[in-house]
Amino acid sequence: MFKPSVIRALLTRYVLLYAKNPMRTFELFFWPLVQLLVWGFLTMYLQKQGGGAFPQYITFLIASIILWDALFRAQQGVSISFLEDVWTRNLLNIFAAPVRMTDYIAATFGVGLLRVGITAVMLIVVAATAYSFNLFQLHFGLIAYYANLMIFGWALGIVSIALILRWGHGAESLAWALPFMVQPFSCVFYPMSELPGWMQGVAMALPPSHVFEGMRASILDGSFDFRQFGIALGLNGVYLTLAGLLFSKVLRTARDKGLLVKTSSS
Repeated sequence: MFKPSVIRALLTRYVLLYAKNPMRTFELFFWPLVQLLVWGFLTMYLQKQGGGAFPQYITFLIASIILWDALFRAQQGVSISFLEDVWTRNLLNIFAAPVRMTDYIAATFGVGLLRVGITAVMLIVVAATAYSFNLFQLHFGLIAYYANLMIFGWALGIVSIALILRWGHGAESLAWALPFMVQPFSCVFYPMSELPGWMQGVAMALPPSHVFEGMRASILDGSFDFRQFGIALGLNGVYLTLAGLLFSKVLRTARDKGLLVKTSSS
């Protein structure tokens, strides 16, 4: 089903784009670092004002920032890799070459995984240095949380490129906006119980909300909620399947209507 040589060649191309462009590498580190510093020092200030009345809050927020970045970077790995081919007018070459779409998507997944790994190392080191926060206190849960968030990020990335294929350059902003459209429902910085009733219904249907609920419980009592993990994993399977079906349908439409030429040449 997959051709490792094709995936490796595509992945090498995308990695070289970062290696040869210092600004892309700078962007990879800059935004996650700024978010962690801003939220971290803000919560330290609030903790001091509260007289130490809420010592767990800063831990929740720092862990949330680091884990949310996994979802965002995974999504960006898929959508930005596709946009790189659009911007360099390489999209037609990709589709004209003997490259299966499964190989193409797998390569973008690899880019997302690399982006997540690189930023995760930096954020974990900064959190330990600046806030004495050890993300590894989540133990086995850390792998489970990262995996679920990356899978959902990949699903959002596939949806992003499907929308760009269908609607052209006018939809490019969705490559950055889509994750933040679901963030209010994902319970990243607050428990699901704080949401209005109708928002709780949406949150329960999203994998990230179950991940962050499980993460907070893990920090509080050191447990791992297998139920939340199972729900998140099942929902991720549904969303990833639906995203793949959407992309397949849009790709057929794009080929039939000549949208590929329009997207890659505009």
